[in-house]
Amino acid sequence: MTEPALAPRPSLRQLFWGMLQVALSSFGGGLSAWSQRIVVEQRRWMTNEQFLTGLTVARLFPGPNQINMAVYIGADFHGLAGALVALAGMLLLPFTLLMALGLAYFQFHTLPAVDRVLAGVVAAAAGMALSMGFKILDQYWNDRVALLLAALVFVALTWWHVRLIPAVLVAGPLAMAWYWPHRSGQP
Repeated sequence: MTEPALAPRPSLRQLFWGMLQVALSSFGGGLSAWSQRIVVEQRRWMTNEQFLTGLTVARLFPGPNQINMAVYIGADFHGLAGALVALAGMLLLPFTLLMALGLAYFQFHTLPAVDRVLAGVVAAAAGMALSMGFKILDQYWNDRVALLLAALVFVALTWWHVRLIPAVLVAGPLAMAWYWPHRSGQP
């Protein structure tokens, strides 16, 4: 299956509004899913492979993944200015809304309806995270090493209760060593 042609490089204004759309669409979680949907599917700024590369890089650095991803996307298109604009798009309005919602929550948190609404938001966020997982799975379905590595990390984190940092410190270098480009073009 071929991906549609990429859109022209976004302007700084388009970058700001795109990252703002990601931030506002993903209220309650699911930032990776919304980011992929907006950047790859709707705006066609990147291919799915480029997006997954950026997401991998974003997850390797400390800090929130999608903030790192916004910086990655912005820097990819416009260097430092793009990184700052994308970061502003991800943070300015959402931060203001979060502060207002936080004040409202502390005023009304004892109402049972508030707990029910928050439970619904959590369920929707879990569904978006699963959706993103299945989209990534489609990219790697025929790569047995990637599936094995993902399964091992899942088992280690879920059933063996390995902490995230040791899992990343072991699985990350193993994956990089396996997938590092060789001169012959074969892994």
